[in-house]
Amino acid sequence: MSSQVTKEQVIDALRDVYDPEIPVNVYDLGLIYAMDIDNENQVSITMTLTAPGCGMGPYIAQNAEWRVAEIDGVVDVQVEMVFDPPWNPEMLTPEGKILLGLDD
Repeated sequence: MSSQVTKEQVIDALRDVYDPEIPVNVYDLGLIYAMDIDNENQVSITMTLTAPGCGMGPYIAQNAEWRVAEIDGVVDVQVEMVFDPPWNPEMLTPEGKILLGLDD
């Protein structure tokens, strides 16, 4: 039996997933609205995009799913794309703001 997958492991994996048009990972961009890891290491992620019409959406969601699935012990990954609430720059993490040069 493998050990419980942690939120930190999922965050680390998501920090390897990028919107090709923005040099910041999806986690620090604030695109991850929710994540849940159940007792059987099934991971559910709710995420958005910086703009609903982004043609890269399926690519980004697939990359997030693949990257999280690589974590040792993960049984299944479900990524749900939502657009409510709409993303805005206030959702950037402090690290994301630094990466985009928006830190005060």
